Amino acid sequence: MALIKLNNKAVSNATAFGSISSLGSMVFIKKLTASSSATLSFVDGASGVVLDDTYKEYVFTFNNIHASTANDGTVFQFQVDSASATSFNKAITSTSFYAYHKEADGGTALSYSDNRDLANGTGFQTLTWDSQGTDNDNCLGGSLTLYNPSNTTFVKHFMSTTNGINTAADGTSTPYSVNCYVAGYVNQTAAVNKVQFKYAVGNIDAGDICLYGIA
Repeated sequence: MALIKLNNKAVSNATAFGSISSLGSMVFIKKLTASSSATLSFVDGASGVVLDDTYKEYVFTFNNIHASTANDGTVFQFQVDSASATSFNKAITSTSFYAYHKEADGGTALSYSDNRDLANGTGFQTLTWDSQGTDNDNCLGGSLTLYNPSNTTFVKHFMSTTNGINTAADGTSTPYSVNCYVAGYVNQTAAVNKVQFKYAVGNIDAGDICLYGIA
């Protein structure tokens, strides 16, 4: 944050500006591009992926993620794993809420609901609120931040926000923008070195997920 020295409490009389200390920057690590992909997985040490103690925060960004299947269960999800395991079934506890607004301006909502939460559950954590269609405009964007995954003392916290353009699976409802906010923790002290994304139903038809480290 910039520091400004003011004389007589007026900006016009400022005589010195302090320097900005390093606040951290996003360092690009890896991009995975979907093409009718069942999953997209980031594994430390594989194909240039870094998920170790190089950074204490890792950010995954979702860009035009598009579903292959229009279904009421088409929700975007993630899970993690450790060491050489590939089961992606770590215990997660989480909470979520959502807000939406229809294109026709006919409905809005801001609500908490427990049907996206996990209570020490080992299933995949849902990051979106509602089903996605398969029209070109039915895609999602957002991000997931994973905190200090290589730490072996504490649990692994995460926060996510996504925005999707959603319709009913049968295409009968008015399209609407829905924001979903999810936060929680992976209930283990062992280091996390793998993160996997998928849809609960169908494949990831298209879109990019980029991984960044926070320096």
